[in-house]
This record gives sequence, structure tokens and C-alpha cells, in this order.
Amino acid sequence: MQKKSAELEIVNRSFHRIANFPKVVGCIDCTHVKIQSPGGVNAEIFRNRKGYFSYNVQAVCNANLEITDLVCRWPGSAHDANIFNNSRIKHRFELNQFKDCFILGDSGYGVSRYMMTPLLHPNTAAERLYNESQIRTRNCVERCFGVWKRRFPVLSAGLRVSQNTVMAVIVACGVLHNIARQNRDADPSEEENFTAEESTENAMEADESTTETPGVSFMRSSLIRDYFASL
Repeated sequence: MQKKSAELEIVNRSFHRIANFPKVVGCIDCTHVKIQSPGGVNAEIFRNRKGYFSYNVQAVCNANLEITDLVCRWPGSAHDANIFNNSRIKHRFELNQFKDCFILGDSGYGVSRYMMTPLLHPNTAAERLYNESQIRTRNCVERCFGVWKRRFPVLSAGLRVSQNTVMAVIVACGVLHNIARQNRDADPSEEENFTAEESTENAMEADESTTETPGVSFMRSSLIRDYFASL
């Protein structure tokens, strides 16, 4: 347990250096990996909101843009929050395996004692500071997707292989991406930013549809009052 606590502390510090957000162990988001039509009676569930066939891939990354958790079995029509709600990473948080640490997501995710999302309507200076810190820190996952897809253009151009092979290719690209990050390989040039636009659209859709239940965001309110108000 001491080793695990020490590892969490290292991860916390690496995220804290970005924008002073405390106790972060990961940033989460989803990105679409384009595929050819899988055919069959269930083909349309793979068509996403942009009209093309895809897998909606969930990833959690660390401050070094390494992918620490990857889910690549959901069709393009699946909602980000639904993928998270049925994921192993949520189960681990529910079991308190990360102690009192947080994961950062956009407004499409439901706020909880471990999921910190942006405030839809920040009013006070502390709330605005919280939002700025949350968004700047969460940008890690958007940058991760951008680097990942530039390093492996097939993830954007589209995969023309069987469904089982698609998942294997996505996982392999994730592993190779991590190896490249750990070995400090140069990132591909930023000719295109696939993820920023996609993430912004997701956030806009979430802002329009998300309603926060009173009491659910108690942990976030406490964090803003006890930490960000004192900065």
C-alpha cells in the first residue's frame, strides 16, 4: 500500500504542476476511431453523430500524455458517460482504490465524489479559478488524443479490417504511443488537431443537455470552498 500511495503522490504532483489542481490521478475523454461499415443488422449502431462509422474509444491519460486506461469496444453511437458508467475504471473508483483522488472529465460526465467536471455557470472568483484549473489540466487528454492520432494516422483516416482486428489495432497503437512517450520520442508535427474540435463539440452538447442535481456536486463545492477559495 505504501508503494501504491507513493505512486499516486507522484501522479498527483505531476498534474498539480500544470494548473494547481489537487489530487488528480487521470483525465478522461472519448474519441472516435473511424471504421468501414461492419455490415449486418447492427451496423447502424456504429454510425456516430457526425454520420460516419466508428468506435467510440475511451481513454484516461496521465500528465505525460500516456494512456493509462483504454476502452475500445463501444460503437460510435455510444455516449461517453455510458461508456464510463460501464467501465472498469469507474468500478475501481467506486471501490475507492484511488483513495480520495480525482479524475477530470468534461461536462458530459456526471460529477461525483471522484469525477470533477467544469461548472456550467461559474459565478465567484473561486469557481472561475476552479474552472480554469480544471480545463487546463483536463487538456492533457485532448493533447494525448492529438499526438496519438498524428503518430498513427490510421486512427483518423479509418481502419478497413474486421471488428476484432480493429480493437487489437487500437490497443496496439495505445501501447506503442506509451512506449514513444516513455522514451521521449519527438511528437509528430501539429499539422492537424483532430481532438480539440471533437472535444469542444462534446462539451457544447453536454452544456446544452446536462442538468446538475442538488447535493450530487457536494464534493466539488467543498473542493472549491476549501482549496480554490484560498489560492
